Amino acid sequence: MESDSINQLIEGEIADYLLTNDGILISYSKSVLRTVENIKANVELVKKITNNRKVPLLIYLKNSPVPDKETRKFSTEQLPKIYKAMAMVSKPGLTQLIMKILFKFQNPPIPIKSFTDQEKALEWLRRFL
Repeated sequence: MESDSINQLIEGEIADYLLTNDGILISYSKSVLRTVENIKANVELVKKITNNRKVPLLIYLKNSPVPDKETRKFSTEQLPKIYKAMAMVSKPGLTQLIMKILFKFQNPPIPIKSFTDQEKALEWLRRFL
């Protein structure tokens, strides 16, 4: 965890969050099935954490069940409303799989990049602060 965090870990249904002093939101993804309902609740949680500001997101991905088409579409539509950019940190292969599932027929709505190294991900995200 970041030592420069201004908040304690905030627990959510699909992820736990930490907002750093420099304004990067860190997300620890959980292995739960995403639905339109829990994505809606998560968007509200993120807005509460960030005070309705769009922020760069560093997400630690976990394997989780593939959501249905409606949920994937809804999730993609929500990204630019709450995030400026997204860096995904995971084992090699997992991010590519998620990108293929989410953005099969369209480009991501915000800058998104995958990393296996947390420091490189944070460095990339800082340009969106």
